[in-house]
Amino acid sequence: MHIGARASAPARGGRAALVLIVLLALAPLVAEAAGAGYLVSLTTRIAIWGLAAASLQLLIGGAGLPSLGHGAFVGIGAYAVGVAFHHAQGMDGALGFLAGAGADSLLVTLPAAAVAAALIALPIGAVSLRTGGAYFIMITLAFSQMLYFVTIAFADYGGEDGLSMWSRNTAAIGGLGLDTGDDLVFHWICVALLGLWLGIAHRISGSRYGLVLAAARDDERRLRALGRSPYGLRLAAFVTAAAVAGVAGALNANLIGFVSPTPLAWTTSGELMVMVVLGGAATPAGAVAGAAIMVVLEEMLGRWTEHWAAILGPMLVLAAIFNRGGVTGTFARAWSRIRRRGRS
Repeated sequence: MHIGARASAPARGGRAALVLIVLLALAPLVAEAAGAGYLVSLTTRIAIWGLAAASLQLLIGGAGLPSLGHGAFVGIGAYAVGVAFHHAQGMDGALGFLAGAGADSLLVTLPAAAVAAALIALPIGAVSLRTGGAYFIMITLAFSQMLYFVTIAFADYGGEDGLSMWSRNTAAIGGLGLDTGDDLVFHWICVALLGLWLGIAHRISGSRYGLVLAAARDDERRLRALGRSPYGLRLAAFVTAAAVAGVAGALNANLIGFVSPTPLAWTTSGELMVMVVLGGAATPAGAVAGAAIMVVLEEMLGRWTEHWAAILGPMLVLAAIFNRGGVTGTFARAWSRIRRRGRS
């Protein structure tokens, strides 16, 4: 019975992910039909931050690694795009060698953002994963803050003021050119990438690698007794999650047309962790749901008062205390009760 319950969790997560992707894909059409086209940017933000949160879920829910430095990889992805755009416009800088063909194309900048984040995550993960528990949280926080101050000191690329992007990266697939300047088109690109990662994450969770990673999370000593070291498994998850977060950062830079050191600060990492816990750390779909709730609440409360954070904070604390398993966990328990009553 216990094994069956564990086996059904990925299936539930897969169905929830499919529902979320369909809703996000259709939401802008509904908004425009209702004369609320301005909401397209809101749903795009949900898709982007959902991607970032779902990447962190691989660490928290999949590997049991609550990183407080994950936002740094979002920032690195954003800078990969911003620096490439900076040089594509003929501007000078220390990384001028990055200018070249495709520096203004999503097909180049998105993989570049993923690779840049992964390369920086590799040594950080190699060091951080030598620790555990609170020490892991603190060392990832320290690395994040270190990268934050490095970007501030990089005067060639705006320092604390950041970089502006006055147009989005282009996207041409074969002979088909996608107009990324069209908010709807860009939204669907973001949703497609989110759907791609949710599909990959779903496959990972049900694979042998995902099961062994979960075993390391649940009982590391037993895994070591079986002759398997969790270090390499966790490092692979850490680097993979960072690469996906880098893609999210690249998309966000294109959305807002601006790159700054802010995402590398620990506060962004804290928000991502809240998204995962709020929605439910058990599945990537839960992280996306948590991102949607956070983005919508910030938007609504921000329109109401400039002190929205003072209201949002206690709401999140109450949600964490009384909403065990996150929003998706609550829905799963309610659905199970309904099914049991239907059978009886």
